[in-house]
Amino acid sequence: MKIAMISEHASPLACVGTTDAGGQNVHVDALARAVAALGHEVVVYTRRDDENVPERVGLAPGVTVVHVPAGPARKIPKDDILPWVPHFAKWLREQWLFDRPDVVHSHFWMSGLAALGAARDLGIPVVHTYHALGAVKRRHQGADDTSPPERVEAETRIGREADAIIATCTDEVDELRRMGVSRRQARVVPCGVDLTRFHPHAATVPTARPRLLAISRLVPRKGVATVIEALRGVRGVDLVVAGGPPAGALHHDHEVTRLRWLAQRNGVADRVSFTGQVGREDVPSLIRSAAAVVTVPWYEPFGMVALEAMACGVPVVASCVGGQKETVVNGITGVLVPPQRPTALARAIQRLLADPVRQSAFGIAGADRARARYGWNRIATETVAAYREVGVRLEATA
Repeated sequence: MKIAMISEHASPLACVGTTDAGGQNVHVDALARAVAALGHEVVVYTRRDDENVPERVGLAPGVTVVHVPAGPARKIPKDDILPWVPHFAKWLREQWLFDRPDVVHSHFWMSGLAALGAARDLGIPVVHTYHALGAVKRRHQGADDTSPPERVEAETRIGREADAIIATCTDEVDELRRMGVSRRQARVVPCGVDLTRFHPHAATVPTARPRLLAISRLVPRKGVATVIEALRGVRGVDLVVAGGPPAGALHHDHEVTRLRWLAQRNGVADRVSFTGQVGREDVPSLIRSAAAVVTVPWYEPFGMVALEAMACGVPVVASCVGGQKETVVNGITGVLVPPQRPTALARAIQRLLADPVRQSAFGIAGADRARARYGWNRIATETVAAYREVGVRLEATA
């Protein structure tokens, strides 16, 4: 099967942890590799954001990344890409007239618009994954939401016009129903984890005293501020905050400045350190160095950090939102807490760190769950099954 994946702003070649580069980049990279490993041919289309990169780059056996000329060949915020989406779609359509894929899988709403614009007239089936929904983002961020005003309406149209929706959690399916998208359109296939990289035997580094780890893009909705505020109620433990710009540029970053001020105000600045950008190859050892990984975003379509920590055999304290409610089994692989509640978070962390047997049990159960349910081979197999189901359904109605 020839599969076209569209990820307009989130290239699988990007450095994860920087602005606009996070879980979607990891997901598209790993899914493309895993689908190709099943014997399929995958081409990932992403916007050219550097004039010096070649048009086509081999990513892995069976996987090619194509840089689409749509808009300026430089990095621009993803919320500024929308005017260039019609150019993206036109370029794709011209390519597919002569090199037609069997199915298109778009990632994120602007990719969905490009996919439908390019594939509809050609009769190519479109499968879509949102990664995040504008309605949810607007609900939580309010006036701070920088998404284009057209986003919510466009996401509704994508849900109704795509041949199938692959949601990463049941919460997302419920949100889509409230938007008027039929439940029959959607099937849940979660994100996966690279079990060859994230496992309980990953190397670690010794620490002077127990540490908590918060690793994510440094944007307010990821909830790092909540972790810092909670640290005031947790004695004898440090907090490492990983992600954001390179270490040398941390002092220029607005969010890092805000978080450092917050740590100072709460009297915990001496226990909070910022690593800056972390290479993917270094993430497992960083996770393994922690007594617990704390991931408490305001909302989260899936929650890849929690899953990677579980795969490494490290207990998780996570906010009870979105996909984390399904990934983390409360009281078995970790602890779920309400979002934006530092006092409740502090109590949960304190109880966990005071019980080494519980910590160990959570780590063992988390690693078992990651191996049994979230390996990329299983996720790729379920995704390809969704592709085939769409193809069979379309053939039956032709």
